[in-house]
Amino acid sequence: MTRNPIRRLWAEGKPAVNGWLSIGNAFTAEIMAQQGYDAVTIDQQHGFLGYEALAPMLQAIRASPVTPMVRVPWLAAGDIMKALDAGAMGIICPMINNRAEAERFVSYMRYPPNGQRSMGPTRAVFAHGSEYSAWADSEVLCLAMIETADGMKNLDEIVSTPGLDGVYIGPADLTLGLTGRKHPVGFDREEPEMVQAIRTILDKSHAAGIRACLHCGTPAYAAKAVGWGFDLVTLSNDVRLLAGAAKASVDGVRKMLGEQVAGAPAPTNSGY
Repeated sequence: MTRNPIRRLWAEGKPAVNGWLSIGNAFTAEIMAQQGYDAVTIDQQHGFLGYEALAPMLQAIRASPVTPMVRVPWLAAGDIMKALDAGAMGIICPMINNRAEAERFVSYMRYPPNGQRSMGPTRAVFAHGSEYSAWADSEVLCLAMIETADGMKNLDEIVSTPGLDGVYIGPADLTLGLTGRKHPVGFDREEPEMVQAIRTILDKSHAAGIRACLHCGTPAYAAKAVGWGFDLVTLSNDVRLLAGAAKASVDGVRKMLGEQVAGAPAPTNSGY
């Protein structure tokens, strides 16, 4: 039986480090999965990919001992169930605004009598074993994104939703939702009101007995978030890592050659 490595880490009191895939390519997924992450999430919401790319990416990730997760496009039963049937061991659902939406999300994740997930784990039984349906409810992670003003307003009722394993903070959308265009959009918030909002979500999640996860842009901020008590931190994504490394390499050789560095800077807030 396949166990979820993230649940094992949490049971030991350890945080998890998550990678993020926005490029719809199995080779990119295979490379990222081998870099030492505890989990790797495929982004179907803002990532440059659809279901036809998702399946081979999950297959490529299987070669590494990481938890494969998917951020689905929206709160839609079909998208969630197909990602699970393809082998995802965790689902991150965007834009959860209230208790009713959280309950719907949980119901799509669990088989009856715990929910309304339809039976048909087409690939999951090959990826995780023939007994998959017997233990899936207790191992697959159900993470609701808190990233809107309504989600923040209804935080207490969301985090107390039975069956929800944790919340995942999208700091860019959360900043837009709470402050509008007052601050630049991005990760790694330092504004006092945003730090307070992020830590409030963390504290209320833990008080409700569930986990708290945060998308970060840099290792330093991720380490700080773990110090606050976050259970899972996401480090950047494949787009930013590729662009940043390529730009640094080109800039480095041009400077050595005495040439002027040209071109746009590597993106700092793309694709999460």
